[in-house]
Amino acid sequence: MKQYITNDPWCVVEDGFHPEFNEITESLMSLGNGQMGGRGSFEEKFTGKTLLGNYVAGVYYPDKTRVGWWKNGYPEYFAKVLNATNWIGIDVEINDEVLDLNTCPVRDFRRVLNMQAGYLERSFVVTLKNGHEFRVRSTRFCSIVDDEAGAIRYSITPITADAKIVFTPYLDGAIRNKDANYDETFWDEVRKETAYGEAYIELCTRKTGFHVTTGMCVEVMQNGEKVDYQSQPIKHEKYVANRITLDCRQGQETVLIKYAVNLSSLNYGVDELLREAKAYIQRISAKGFETMLAEQQQAWADKWQLNDIRIDGDVAAQQGIRFNIFQLNQTYTGKDERLNIGPKGFTGEKYGGSTYWDTEAYCLPFYLATADQQVARNLLVYRHKHLQKAIENAQKLGFTDGAALYPMVTMNGEECHNEWEITFEEIHRNGAIAYAIYDYVRYTADEMYLAQYGLEVLIGISRFWMQRVNWSKAKQQYVMLGVTGPNEYENNVNNNWYTNYIAAWTLRYTAEAVATVKRLDAGAYEALATRIHFDETAELAKAADIVEKMHYPYDPERQVFLQQSDFLDKDLMPVSDIPAEQRPLNQHWSWDRILRSCFIKQADVLQGLYFFEDEFDTDTLRRNFDFYEPMTVHESSLSPCVHSIQASKLGMKAKAYEMYLRTARLDLDDYNNDTEDGCHITSMAGTWLAVVKGFGGLRVEKDQIVLAPYCPDGWEALAFKIRFRGTLLQITVTQQDATVANFSTQPITLSLHGEAVTIGADSAETIAHKAIAA
Repeated sequence: MKQYITNDPWCVVEDGFHPEFNEITESLMSLGNGQMGGRGSFEEKFTGKTLLGNYVAGVYYPDKTRVGWWKNGYPEYFAKVLNATNWIGIDVEINDEVLDLNTCPVRDFRRVLNMQAGYLERSFVVTLKNGHEFRVRSTRFCSIVDDEAGAIRYSITPITADAKIVFTPYLDGAIRNKDANYDETFWDEVRKETAYGEAYIELCTRKTGFHVTTGMCVEVMQNGEKVDYQSQPIKHEKYVANRITLDCRQGQETVLIKYAVNLSSLNYGVDELLREAKAYIQRISAKGFETMLAEQQQAWADKWQLNDIRIDGDVAAQQGIRFNIFQLNQTYTGKDERLNIGPKGFTGEKYGGSTYWDTEAYCLPFYLATADQQVARNLLVYRHKHLQKAIENAQKLGFTDGAALYPMVTMNGEECHNEWEITFEEIHRNGAIAYAIYDYVRYTADEMYLAQYGLEVLIGISRFWMQRVNWSKAKQQYVMLGVTGPNEYENNVNNNWYTNYIAAWTLRYTAEAVATVKRLDAGAYEALATRIHFDETAELAKAADIVEKMHYPYDPERQVFLQQSDFLDKDLMPVSDIPAEQRPLNQHWSWDRILRSCFIKQADVLQGLYFFEDEFDTDTLRRNFDFYEPMTVHESSLSPCVHSIQASKLGMKAKAYEMYLRTARLDLDDYNNDTEDGCHITSMAGTWLAVVKGFGGLRVEKDQIVLAPYCPDGWEALAFKIRFRGTLLQITVTQQDATVANFSTQPITLSLHGEAVTIGADSAETIAHKAIAA
């Protein structure tokens, strides 16, 4: 763990420069607006440890797969989230000396991500070789109002003497991905041009043919007023800039404003890009930096009004949840159904792809409760649009007749993950897609989604499961061989309990969905059945037989479900027996040693019990938690939140808080020594889940909100808002009572610790804990 970030309820603060952690800080202070974003790197040159990263949503490169031994069915490529043109760059020379914090002494350094208002600011005092000092300040944001634009205010004030300052704001497309398999460059230059205070460059991705035009314009102010300046245009390969020389008096602040846009051919015709970029630049520069910043602050205030979570009495916990919510809102806005939630968002390159099963298992509930219903619906429609690709993916592995296997990693629906134990075996991802459809319909009551899109997806997934199982004569049951469960520290195992369970559950739910769609729209059902050749009688009979006879490994002595058939052959021991210097295991142990060990990367059996807790009694949940949690190393970002929710369910408040803090501060404190690669965006939704489903006890049962809230020890109060079927509720919990406020025009009846409570329109009810004790 690294704890150099200052605790603050609304900001991520680096007080004092920590160059040894700079790549971590760049990840933490990333900015985005759903369409573009980038890491919290310096605008000026920095020759120290850094990973420059700027990204444009939906733009990717199919980097040829690199493996030692090719296997049939391998994807041809691994999709890279592309490092795009660096638009933030401003080289600075002061009295002919390059400003570089790797070589110049610096004091009073402070870098702050203001999450409340949505901008990054930095200030420091630098001393040059001649002994003179200069104060530098910068403010930068990616606009969520003009969501293809960003702006920078960069200023220098001579402290000890007059100075000649040369600013060179630039656009640099000659960048590489750190994770390129063959150290290739992924962009070709199409055109570039410069003018007074302006520059534009258009690049095109190789293979995929995405065009992105990046534009900039700059203005300079002294004494609070714009000044004319001499601008020397510069052009190199994939590079355009303006060199601006200024005389600056001691004590006088010289400010450079840089406006930039990133427009892609996803949203504009290729022939329109340059013209539209110029018009966009003209529009935002006419607004001015201060107006854009004020709009940014208001837009973020509106967002926080709906989805803030307030924690009183624990600043570290408060900072953690707001950081997670902030990054989720920067990454995905729900405006474009072609986009999804990348595991690193706009914070780094690692993992590639834009879509993992994380979206359905962790992110969907966050957007269901905090955004317009259409946002969550778009996430599901995204998967329906990729159904044909999922069928093709299954065909490559030998499946037939419309069986669909959704990819582990994808950009366009095609599998692009190239580790065999994941690509071929971690098939539980299919179940997460089915569960998300169920979760959405349960929460929204939008059954028409099943008729329009959902049932077709469920049938494709069910066809896969029916072909993936096989009949064991020895057991007289259906089994699932050669799989990897959510615990990726076990590969190629037989009968992973979670995979078997979610497969059978999907078959059950598909049968229910068939009945629902027939009731809603018999004509639509018949049309679908005809189009996809769905033999209802035969296929549902086969599904029912599998559901009835599925094998679930179980230990009758301990009365726990076994993670896989041979789990008890392992040397069972708690994580506490591992020396601290050997953690995380994936950075210290051989893969062979990890696979043979009992240690669990993330919730596996417990993932299933989290999804389907209403199908098990509390004693079963507790026995399995007590057995598996002590062996779990939580080296997946997706793990702590599930354990926190279940610990809350079981009344284990200390464990719930421990796991909450771990998920909330996973990146802020660099728990797993990997934040420098980028933040764990999709697991950030798990932090919200730990609060709302864990401490808040939120569930939906029989079309009704169910709450069982409590306030963790040491907290003075907890408050969060949720949307539910046209109502907006705020739940506030203290150590003494719980208050539910209804901000809607209609009353709502809900269950609070097992008691039915009706809350009128635009009113609230407060109930003491002793009156609602379970």
